[in-house]
Amino acid sequence: MQKTMLESVERVADDVVSLVLRGDEGLLEAWEPGAHIDLALPNWLTRQYSLCGDPGDLSAYRIAVRLDPLSRGGSEYVHCYLRPGRTLEVSSPRNHFPLVPAPEYLFLAGGIGITPIVPMLQAAVTAGAAASLVYVGRSASSMPFAAELVDTYGERVSLFSRGRPDLASLAVAPEAEVYCCGPASMLATAEAVFPRVHTERFQPTQRVFGPDSAFEVVCARSGATIQVPADESLLDALNHAGRPVPSGCREGVCGSCELAVLDGEPEHRDDIGTPPGRMYACVSRALSPRLVLDV
Repeated sequence: MQKTMLESVERVADDVVSLVLRGDEGLLEAWEPGAHIDLALPNWLTRQYSLCGDPGDLSAYRIAVRLDPLSRGGSEYVHCYLRPGRTLEVSSPRNHFPLVPAPEYLFLAGGIGITPIVPMLQAAVTAGAAASLVYVGRSASSMPFAAELVDTYGERVSLFSRGRPDLASLAVAPEAEVYCCGPASMLATAEAVFPRVHTERFQPTQRVFGPDSAFEVVCARSGATIQVPADESLLDALNHAGRPVPSGCREGVCGSCELAVLDGEPEHRDDIGTPPGRMYACVSRALSPRLVLDV
């Protein structure tokens, strides 16, 4: 974890504040567009937020937090209690939504889904690519960074504050990369329209899996064997056995509990897109009776 000082809290839209976290001990760790960090809050909660500042400025990180009316204590604490001057710890940046090189980009953002897209658009334009942004919100006042984006990128940015555009009508070259972050319905539409689209989800997809069954985990570093009951997650079983694993969302969307699988067949239940030989302990289980993990 890195120590930062909360430099500013600025209201940037209805129920959205922007936080600037300045490095408390010098420069912060490098990151690329699409990355997010874990923010450890003083109320013992940890939440994940996309970095939406300038990747070239490592003196500070910028994130944005929307107040969730069904907040479990994270966004509510940020909005009601965090004040400039507070020391906060953040994780190293992780990136499960990387920007791949391309001659052309179409960026689609809905509401707070604009946060990872802001540095992506900056990087694409700086690289000389053809890039456009379609940004959708419930109202003009609910769209963070809208004015900043229009001022900087002009006609590259199309704002829709009432109703969504017809995505099927958007002209996209075959070699273009499409990136989408926003509500689940917007992601589903983009995936139905474009043959290839990169998405990031803030909430897990509702899916149905078979009944949970017990399995065995061998911890390769110590040789310890841990039983994972059907009614317990792999993450909790490891923690209870004294093999603690970092975790954040516990929903399979942040990637903080990633583990290396050395043997056995995991059942992937995450919404990240698991790299080969990896699994996420908070939601994923085993298809084989036994897994060997690098813990």
